[in-house]
Amino acid sequence: MTEHAQTTDPADRTTDPAEAVEPAEAVESAEAVAPAEAVEAADQAPAADAAEVPETPDTPEAPEAPEAPEAPATPEAAGAVPPGAADVPAAPAAAPARVPFRDRRRLRAALRWTAVVTVFAALGAGTAYGITRMERTDVPGLATESDGRWDYPRITKPPLPAGARPYDSEDPASGHAADLRALLLPAPAGATEDKALRGKDGWLSTEDFTAVFAEKKDRTEAGQLMTDHGLRHAAARGWTTGDGTRTRIYLLRFATAEVGDAVFGKFVAYGSPSYALTGAEHVQYDDDHPSAADPRGVSRYSYDEVKPRGAEHVRQAYVRSGDVVALIVQSRKGTAAALPFQQTVTLQSQLLS
Repeated sequence: MTEHAQTTDPADRTTDPAEAVEPAEAVESAEAVAPAEAVEAADQAPAADAAEVPETPDTPEAPEAPEAPEAPATPEAAGAVPPGAADVPAAPAAAPARVPFRDRRRLRAALRWTAVVTVFAALGAGTAYGITRMERTDVPGLATESDGRWDYPRITKPPLPAGARPYDSEDPASGHAADLRALLLPAPAGATEDKALRGKDGWLSTEDFTAVFAEKKDRTEAGQLMTDHGLRHAAARGWTTGDGTRTRIYLLRFATAEVGDAVFGKFVAYGSPSYALTGAEHVQYDDDHPSAADPRGVSRYSYDEVKPRGAEHVRQAYVRSGDVVALIVQSRKGTAAALPFQQTVTLQSQLLS
């Protein structure tokens, strides 16, 4: 115990030749040792130094364990072709894997459904495009149910002669300068025109006009009224619709609005007209015809046949606008509807206003 505890003087200590090797030489010696021996030397060196050599500032540190050497690169990894490899035939390409029968059936089903969806999508797009191009009234389920009115063309007033002024209902001296035949209301869609009513070149004689009255004396008196007040022109148009309703419109033009007003007063009265029409001997003033639809400056008297009626139901109206007097008649077996009659009277009044 005492012998081992004695301290040896560093100056008197004898250094082993193996321990005096320079650090660089020690590293080279360590790299030359086999890996297993290098590990044992690394494990034993610290223990021996700790037991025999005290730590001093000049004592070199023990070398670290060397890293394991990297494996040399093989010719294949470096991209080099070994001798004789060019003579070896290349392996045949692998045959494509066969799709199982069950998967082929699924593929065909998917293709069929894709084709079906594509066809239906194209049909749907075409149908939608066709519907958008249709008029609302032509689409089933969207068409507005008819209320009985007729489908008249768009009403436009005829052109005036050069230098003529348009009719002004506020001016008593004003008159209609347009062609009287062009002021007749056109027939509605689907109606059959009564060509015999147009007369010669569209003009109607006084005798043809007065033929609408039932009594001979009424026809004579009405003809004399036309002559006394200087009838200038008479024009007429008629048609028959699909339900059998017959419409007749007569226009009479006089020299001035004052003359026209005088003749109009001879034709009408509040209770009934002065001259009964053929087939409508018993009529009365139609209070159900709304006056709100009458244009400004237009006078109107409407009459409806009372029951019991004859073979046909007759409705009639007298209209005056300035120098023009109009007679509008609608008749039909059974019942003549009120709405298309009122529509016709209103549109003809608008053309004359």
